[in-house]
Order: sequence, then C-alpha cells, then structure tokens
Amino acid sequence: MTHQPLIQARELDARWRAQPGRTIVFDCSWELTDPHAGRAMHEAAHLPGAHYLHLEDEMSGATNGRNGRHPLPTREAFAARMGARGVGADSLVVVYDSVGNPYAARAWWMLRWLGHTEVAVLDGGLAAWQAAGLPLAQGATPAAPARALVPAPAAVGSVDRELLLANLDGGPRLVIDARPRERFTGENDMIEKVAGHIPGARNRFFRDNLDGTGCFKPAAQLRAEFDALTGGHPAAQLVMSCGSGVTACHNLLALELAGLAGAQLYPGSWSEWSTWPGAPVATGQA
Repeated sequence: MTHQPLIQARELDARWRAQPGRTIVFDCSWELTDPHAGRAMHEAAHLPGAHYLHLEDEMSGATNGRNGRHPLPTREAFAARMGARGVGADSLVVVYDSVGNPYAARAWWMLRWLGHTEVAVLDGGLAAWQAAGLPLAQGATPAAPARALVPAPAAVGSVDRELLLANLDGGPRLVIDARPRERFTGENDMIEKVAGHIPGARNRFFRDNLDGTGCFKPAAQLRAEFDALTGGHPAAQLVMSCGSGVTACHNLLALELAGLAGAQLYPGSWSEWSTWPGAPVATGQA
C-alpha cells in the first residue's frame, strides 16, 4: 500500500490508538545553525510516543568536502538505521517537525527512496497537533524494538551533478531552488562559501507551499502556483534543489500533493555544486 502524503492530527491520533504497534512517529525537528537545537525542541515538547530522528546522524551520509552538507547515506545504511529505530516493512511511519515540516519532508522522501511508501507527513506539524487539543509529552521516548527493514525498489528518483552540468547546454530539465530569495539571488548567504544558484534555476521558497496556519495549501492552489513558475514544464523534467538536499524535499512533497508526481531531487544541491572548482554560478533573480 501507499499512504497519502499527508495525515491530519486527529486522523493520526485515531490510527495510533487503533494500531499502536504498526504506527511509528518521528519528530524531525532541526535548526540549520544549531545541530543540538532539534533534540532540545523534541525533549521540550513532542507527540506522546514520538521518537527523535536526527538529520545529520541518521538522515545523512559522510561528508567529504565535495558532496554537500547533508549527502544521502547508502540505501542499505539508511534501511539499517530505520530498522534499528523500529521501522518494519508493515509500519506506517508518520514524520513531522516544529518548523514547517522541511525536515519531515526529507524523511518522507528518504523512506520512499527506500521503497517504503507507507509514510506520511503530519500536516501542520507540532502546531497542528497542539491546535487540535491533543496532548504533548516531554523528555526522551524509550527506544522502539529493532526490526528488519530491507530496501525495495525506490518510489522516487534523484539526479547528480554531472547530469545537471550536461543539462546547462540546452537540456530539458528545469531546476527549482527551495531556498529563501536572498540566498538564491546571492544577495545574502551566511551559510555557503559561494553565493548564488545553478544557472537557469528558478526559485520557489519552500515556505510558499504553506498557508497561514503552517499547513500545506490546497492541491489546486499548489498546482496553479507551480505551473505558473515552471510554465507547465512536465513534472518528470523538474529537479528540486536547495542548500543541501533537505528543503528541496518540501517542494517535492508539494508537487506530489499538486498531482505533479515524478520530479527528482538533486541531493547534493548548492552545497555540493558550489564547492567544485569552476562550477557555473548565477546570481540575481531568474
């Protein structure tokens, strides 16, 4: 089975009560400038029974100075990590965070990359759970029993730097960058050593996928906004990028909701692209 990309707070509460052994929830909260903040946020307030999933320790591979800040691990390594955290082939995995769900979207994409399609993002994250009047817990959640998880055929795709370099010469793919406008244009980037974006890319700040409550906009609105940005480009020719392959997954989730499935992730994103000598760099608004 394949779960819908989003789950609402009360639906999750009901599923959790009905199938407590099958449903496993991860809090993916993270702060880009402080790698310890996410766990602190989790221990201060989280869904009862939710486990903390660390972006760098569990959802990233080793860095080598040329593969970006949050490179993907191998599928086998990530499957082993998820199995050790209690995810099995029959698990419904629900992921969320407390900052707009970009880190939850990374977990959602990675589980589908493993071929585990029974995964959903809690729409609105921690705030939506609180708004529904549901209880919170503090401290660390006891570890779940380990289970076996074996990668299956991937339900999502990715592209590498070499393919995008070749695409610069009139290729069909269109890159969409999920970073804030000032980082995309190169006006103000306090994170990367080189500012700017991949030539030809267009900007869709991931938070533009959300409404005023922090939930995803309706599907029809998302579709209209992406079609306006891409000129109706086929989804299969779209490549999502960002700083390090994390917030790009938020745009991939939004595309899925909009009925535009098939776009791919550039996992290394700008933090990989910009570290290679002679990498083409564009600045300003596309």
